[in-house]
Amino acid sequence: PAALPLAPLGFTDVNLNSRNTYEVSRRRSAPEHLPHGGTAPAEPAPPPQEPAERARHRVGIAGAGSSFAEFFTRNFFTKRTKELKPAVQSAPGWKLFGKVPPRENLPKDSKIIQQEYEARTGRMYKPPPPSARRKNIEFEPLSTTALILEDRPANLPAKSVEEALRHRQEYDEMVAEAKKREIKEAHKRKKIMRERFKQEENIASAMVIWVNEILPNWEGMRATRRVRELWWQGLPPSVRGKVWSLAVGNELNITPELYEIFLSRAKERWKSFSETNSENDIEDAGASVADREASLELIKLDISRTFPSLYIFQKGGPYHDLLHSVLGAYTCYRPDVGYVQGMSFIAAVLILNLEEADAFIAFANLLNKPCQLAFFRVDHSMMLKYFAAFEVFFEENLPKLFLHFKSYSLTPDIYLIDWIFTLYSKSLPLDLACRVWDVFCRDGEEFLFRTGLGILRLYEDILLQMDFIHIAQFLTKLPEDITSEKLFSCIAAIQMQNSNKKWAQVFASLMKDNKEGDKNHSPAPKT
Repeated sequence: PAALPLAPLGFTDVNLNSRNTYEVSRRRSAPEHLPHGGTAPAEPAPPPQEPAERARHRVGIAGAGSSFAEFFTRNFFTKRTKELKPAVQSAPGWKLFGKVPPRENLPKDSKIIQQEYEARTGRMYKPPPPSARRKNIEFEPLSTTALILEDRPANLPAKSVEEALRHRQEYDEMVAEAKKREIKEAHKRKKIMRERFKQEENIASAMVIWVNEILPNWEGMRATRRVRELWWQGLPPSVRGKVWSLAVGNELNITPELYEIFLSRAKERWKSFSETNSENDIEDAGASVADREASLELIKLDISRTFPSLYIFQKGGPYHDLLHSVLGAYTCYRPDVGYVQGMSFIAAVLILNLEEADAFIAFANLLNKPCQLAFFRVDHSMMLKYFAAFEVFFEENLPKLFLHFKSYSLTPDIYLIDWIFTLYSKSLPLDLACRVWDVFCRDGEEFLFRTGLGILRLYEDILLQMDFIHIAQFLTKLPEDITSEKLFSCIAAIQMQNSNKKWAQVFASLMKDNKEGDKNHSPAPKT
């Protein structure tokens, strides 16, 4: 047989202008025209800058070795195309020292790219068999949970049947737990919505009764059993401010004009303090002026810490200046009391429910009540009597918790002072604090201490497991998930009677005992 003509040896022509090394290999091996009607694409024309002599030499090499090229094309490179997916002709490639600029044409659709790939490689895309797909999965968690069902990559050992079944079981358990949580949360949301709708309906019906029947006949109906029951259920927000004003009263006979007078005085003091801050002026003015200045500075500091989550009383908020005015006017109206920390919370709650002048009137009269006056003037002897009366009913209603507190020498002042100073508006959620205020306006100071006992009853089981430090921390910062239904059910269970004596009688007997003790300890008159 005749020997096959050998192609002359030469260096491989690597053109740096080609798109990638795959095209270089294809141009080197494949002829321009396959002799038997092959479908391989024709050799691209040489670039314009390539010399004609080199192009003819390269074509000659391909022509001389056509049979070798045909052999390699059919047997070797076709297998390579199956293993290495050739890039689309229009896709950006890589130069030797940099990236080819991105294509200017619009990106192709994924279906078009798939069709071009199939036409070029001759391979048709076969979808995975139906058995490999997950069927009838009603719940698909938005996480990596479902990855447990995926097969391992081809370069890793496949799962065994037992492992696949175990993974399926684990996945089903995870999905079942997720379903249970979702169903439980859905039921909880529905329950909350039903309770909210019921509460709104009750408020709407109660508002009609308050507006049309009770408020027009306030003096005659306020003490009736029907009104007291409605009062216990909570006042409608639309009439809350009006009922509070009527219940607190105006024993001080403050008028809106009087409020404007004291407000103007407060503004003059703020202006004078801001203009004259020299040490000589303060020394000449005396201690009283220094105390007032300290009160005004304390007001500015406390306002920024009043209901910080609402962002309405902080500087720049809609109620910042209003709260500042009410508190400043009160320091001028009652210089003997001045400003005490905790007042800002009481004034803020009133501002949320009343107009400015009405809020000041209710604020001044509320702080003039015996209990509030004793606390805000820091009358230690009176405060101790209130604490002693509280402990009498504490022991009567919660004897086990009372002994637990006694074992740690935990006295009521540790937690009661903060509750009384702010009327629970700092310790409880705002809507729940307003409900406490509703009944406080009805029953007076007794309900403040009854509410304290209700809180202790609500968390009795938790408090019995705590020591001194944890009890003090817990009662200072009560849980935020406390609900009005639970709290008021515990308050209702508190009996404010001791040996057939009510709160007022117990407190009066303590006052009497204290006076008799003072007489016994008084020095004998000189003879």
